[in-house]
Amino acid sequence: MATVNSRDYPAVSTTAPSAAVWTPFLLLCLIAAAAAIRRIVALINPPNLALPQRASAALDLVFASHKVLTLCHIVPALLFIAILPFWFLRRVRNQPALHRRITYALLLLGSIIGATALLLSLHPVGGPIEASASILYDCLFLFSLCRAAFLLGQNNLVLHRIWMMRAIAVLLGIATTRPVMGVFFATSSVTHLQPQQFFGIAFWIGFTVTWLAGEAYLRSHPTAHPAQGQP
Repeated sequence: MATVNSRDYPAVSTTAPSAAVWTPFLLLCLIAAAAAIRRIVALINPPNLALPQRASAALDLVFASHKVLTLCHIVPALLFIAILPFWFLRRVRNQPALHRRITYALLLLGSIIGATALLLSLHPVGGPIEASASILYDCLFLFSLCRAAFLLGQNNLVLHRIWMMRAIAVLLGIATTRPVMGVFFATSSVTHLQPQQFFGIAFWIGFTVTWLAGEAYLRSHPTAHPAQGQP
């Protein structure tokens, strides 16, 4: 991956995110949080094997077979999503100590999410296609997160913020996969595709679209120099 220089993102005055950016961001956070909560509930109350199983219930059984690992992945992800919006709030950014603590929390939670995602990719519902998308974007997420942490340590706050937002864009790809999967589920009576067949496709579509949107945002909305001591 090519090295990103601060001149690639010239400093500009900071403005509040527009509704066109803030609304889909919050929507993706809500989708991700709802998916995580739904999965946690399903793991705590697994489906009854004596009853006829729908496709979603069958998927619950797959994740239940790796319950501990799935929880170790989903619980930190839910916490990450819960505090993520505060990282962008101006009133929080105007409190450098608080903002830095939130940054450290995101870095820690993100490392757990990335590590457990690699382990979960060994048991993909969608087979090799899902595994390839999961591994590629998880490695991109971990690389971006490590790069952001390194730049924070170097006090290069402009590039740190860029790489943090790049990692966030990758992570939110899992939320984008949900409506894509919903389309596949809704049209399964026509396409006759099973989750094992379309999960990989949904992963590639969801992660790629969100990553590209993040890259487009970074290039069209240059990051201003943060306040002293603020990541």
